[in-house]
Formats: sequence, C-alpha cells, structure tokens
Amino acid sequence: MIITTTSRVEGKKVVEYKGIIFGEVISGVNFVKDFAAGLTNFFGGRSGSYEGELIEARESAIKEMEKRASALGANAIIGVDIDYEVLGQTGNMLMVTASGTAVVIE
Repeated sequence: MIITTTSRVEGKKVVEYKGIIFGEVISGVNFVKDFAAGLTNFFGGRSGSYEGELIEARESAIKEMEKRASALGANAIIGVDIDYEVLGQTGNMLMVTASGTAVVIE
C-alpha cells in the first residue's frame, strides 16, 4: 500500500475516495525509561529509550491506519498526518495518531 503525506500519488489517478481513516496508539512509559531519560536530561544527550518508544508507537499507528484502509478496499492513503500527545496526570502516557484519506488509485 502506498502511504504518503502528499495529496496525490505522482503518475496515479484517484478513482475512489474511501474516507478519512485513523490509527491510534497509546503507550505507557515505564519507570526505567523515565529514570534513564532523567539521567540523559541531567547529563545531556539524546534519550534513546524515549526515541525508541516514539518510533515504535509511530510505526504501530501507521500500521493500524493501513489495516483499516485495507479493510475498506483502499490501495493507498494520501494526506497522512502524524500527531503526538502526552496523556495522564504525570505525563507518562504517549498517544500517537496517524490520519489520512483512504483511496483507490490506478
């Protein structure tokens, strides 16, 4: 399946719009990752544990969106947007939402 942030696919024609679709993932960040990120924040540098969590959540949200588009009979998703939010009283939950328009192209 073609997945793109653009409003069309070069050289292809959209023949059917299936609708707006979403893929959502909410993941918790555990104590060990919080502790490691705190050390990174104190000493400087990148937080590999948080980066890994973010990458995994983003990929899962895109896969979920792709699964929903496929169920509608789409073979592409255009206009994809990825949003990130921090949830929970202590900000220990990460929500990633992928959205786009499911289409059939030829």
